[in-house]
Amino acid sequence: MQRLLIDGGRRLEGEVPIHGAKNAVLPILAATLLGGRSTLYNCPALSDVDAAGKILAMLGCVLERQDDRITVDARDITYLDLPEQLMREMRSSILFLGAILARCGRACLSFPGGCELGARPIDLHIEGLRRLGASIVEEHGCLRCRIDGRFRGAEITLPFPSVGATENILLAAVTAEGRTTLHNAAREPEICDLADFLNACGGAVTVEGDRITVEGVEALHDGVHRVIPDRIEAATYLCAGAATGGELLLTGVCPRHLSAVLPMLEKAGCRIEAGENSIRLRAPARLAAVDSVKTMPYPGFPTDAQAPLMAALCTARGTSMFVENIFEARYKHVGELLRMGARIEVEGRVALVRGVEALSGANLCCTDLRGGAAMVIAALAAEGRSTLTGLRHIDRGYQDLEQGLCRVGAKISRER
Repeated sequence: MQRLLIDGGRRLEGEVPIHGAKNAVLPILAATLLGGRSTLYNCPALSDVDAAGKILAMLGCVLERQDDRITVDARDITYLDLPEQLMREMRSSILFLGAILARCGRACLSFPGGCELGARPIDLHIEGLRRLGASIVEEHGCLRCRIDGRFRGAEITLPFPSVGATENILLAAVTAEGRTTLHNAAREPEICDLADFLNACGGAVTVEGDRITVEGVEALHDGVHRVIPDRIEAATYLCAGAATGGELLLTGVCPRHLSAVLPMLEKAGCRIEAGENSIRLRAPARLAAVDSVKTMPYPGFPTDAQAPLMAALCTARGTSMFVENIFEARYKHVGELLRMGARIEVEGRVALVRGVEALSGANLCCTDLRGGAAMVIAALAAEGRSTLTGLRHIDRGYQDLEQGLCRVGAKISRER
């Protein structure tokens, strides 16, 4: 079993380059099914990206990877059904449904896997695809789907701005007959990045706030695209710097994508300087508590940054309140933080974090992807050594996290 050994109490200082966004590259990889030969740059080396590559290869695509570049040749798809094992590797595998149907007219998929963060129903995906003309039957844990000819454009209003449902509807609508207008769509930067890729391949997608208009085209062609920076990886490093009283310069980042995160760090006492593609953070020796952190759909505070910020505020002066409005089971990391001496009370969707003088190193286990990042941040700030297992969660969303932290002064190593 692999584990991380982390010796805490070291101030982080230095430069951190940010990789491409996990949550952007995965739907874009699904979108490559709709075109010919696609070339993507700034692709992170993550296990979730590997899983997406396996799905594409199973469908008959030819993939080549060199450094951060992935080339996908989807001209000769030969297989339409995805085995359960591949679908269970990541939650976003459901995004392949709209793309496969648009390209091939039928598909059979099992329900997807991924982090267990509570109910994340795919009914919005299914209903959206049905509005576009898909016939979808749920049978023994599988989705048996087909369309007659092409998808047909429609007016669709989402009851909640689901990121995944928005992406799936875009993938289906881009080659549909006629116009699709999606209301109350998700507004995350990753949605705009997917639209940019589709347009680079000949699509006609217009994003205007929470309304997206898609003029269907016959087919997509070859395209080249550079994936946006990972705002959640950036938030994680910023929280690590804040927790250790450090000074970090993040490069290759988009500050406007962190418009809800940076003010929270400033409230905690950090000095933030944002450039065009960089963010510099200078943290005080001890953070101040933040009155209220409420997770919301973009442009609100991202649910993926809740656990990292909570870890940083465990040793802040005063009491911080977190309200989790996206996933009801996103406090699994709290139990591990308590093992380190944190004082956290959870009632429903609300968590009160009463800052303590110091955390103590402990044997920890990653609970999920962002919970694992929180464990790393807490261990970096703690006194003594921490041992962290369950690294498969971290590897899903962070490329070379321990190497990046070591470059800025952390003492962290992986035992295999």
